[in-house]
Amino acid sequence: MKVADGMTTVVLSIGPAHTLRDAARMMAERRVGAAVVADPDDAGVGIITERDILNSIGEGENPDTELVERHCTGDLVFADRSWTLEEAAGAMVRGGFRHLVVVEGHEVVGLLSMRDIVRCWSGGHVPAQAGPDVTLVAK
Repeated sequence: MKVADGMTTVVLSIGPAHTLRDAARMMAERRVGAAVVADPDDAGVGIITERDILNSIGEGENPDTELVERHCTGDLVFADRSWTLEEAAGAMVRGGFRHLVVVEGHEVVGLLSMRDIVRCWSGGHVPAQAGPDVTLVAK
């Protein structure tokens, strides 16, 4: 089974100037644990996860003033849709993270989570969401 079989193609993408509360609200509304961080002025992308937000709040930081750009991960491991789920899971375990941004060339085409992999391996390999490739909510 391939990354393409399990990845989510509707990807929440937010700007680096959003607050952590904004990010948490958008992630909760869409029931996702991560969002791609895209800066229109920068070609690269990052990722913000529920764990990043939790760590910030746990440190006593204010989610209404803390910006996504300060808490997102920019040094990403990207997956290709042709990878096997075993390759993707191995990359996640080695890197200690639970989400992979799936790219084709320089375009984000999906997101794969550990939950997606488990769903596929447990017999429900229908993609989690179907729809347009990427939803961009930049600020």
